[in-house]
Amino acid sequence: MITVNGNKIDWHEGMTVTEIFNIMGYDFSLIVTSVNDELVLEDDYDIFYVPDEADVKAIHIYHGG
Repeated sequence: MITVNGNKIDWHEGMTVTEIFNIMGYDFSLIVTSVNDELVLEDDYDIFYVPDEADVKAIHIYHGG
């Protein structure tokens, strides 16, 4: 089990940040993500493996004019 923005979701071996976004329905173009307070770069979303019991924070950066 992991926590994503305060929500508990099931965890499995090999889970990536991209997979978590898909599960949560996140499709933002600008999002900042940390796993256990470690910043995860966007280029690493597909290869960063999230450990069991992780605390994931995904913050959408709003933009406009």
